[in-house]
Amino acid sequence: MVHGRPRLLVVSALAVLGLVSGCGSGSGAAPAPGGSGTSAAPGTSASAPGPSPSAPAPGSTTTATASVPERGASAAVPSGTRCHTSELRASVGRNDPGAGQENFPVVLTNASTRTCTVYGHPGAAFLDASGRQLGADPERSTATRPVRVTLAPGRSAWAGLSFSNPEVSGARAATPVTLLVTPPDEHDPLRVRWTGGAVPVSGNASTVRLTALAAGTGP
Repeated sequence: MVHGRPRLLVVSALAVLGLVSGCGSGSGAAPAPGGSGTSAAPGTSASAPGPSPSAPAPGSTTTATASVPERGASAAVPSGTRCHTSELRASVGRNDPGAGQENFPVVLTNASTRTCTVYGHPGAAFLDASGRQLGADPERSTATRPVRVTLAPGRSAWAGLSFSNPEVSGARAATPVTLLVTPPDEHDPLRVRWTGGAVPVSGNASTVRLTALAAGTGP
């Protein structure tokens, strides 16, 4: 029994040595805390994680990219300058009579390729077949407040031309052939064929009035 104890100690020492040797086998290094647990391929070294793709690397610069407008979007067109006579077309709309009053819309339409503006009252005068003026120039009505009207190509503005029916008022009447229409702040008139019948030219209730221009072709 005395001789068996040293052998037991030797065997125990050898067993402990074997356990220590098994813990150190494999890749030779434990994975770092928080790592994936995978090792780099032979001949390469694992690199540290780079910065997030959404954040620029330290010391780098970023370039702002302009946004692209949506398809079909367009910049606002600024208001143009005053419409000139050569850029406009004049016409007279249908009569809208009421209570012995005759009411015609005098329409100015932008016939040019640019945007322009009109403001205020147009001028007007009735002419006979020989080109002579019939009656006085229409007076400016204060029934409407002047506003600046922006006319894109093809758009129109109108002013109301009103007078009392000569058969009702008893004023002396004449039937014009032409109506001259002069755009605001212009000197050259536009000629329109008059088909609205007789107009008062003198006597009682012979006043013809024009309102300021408004957007559209009539009330």
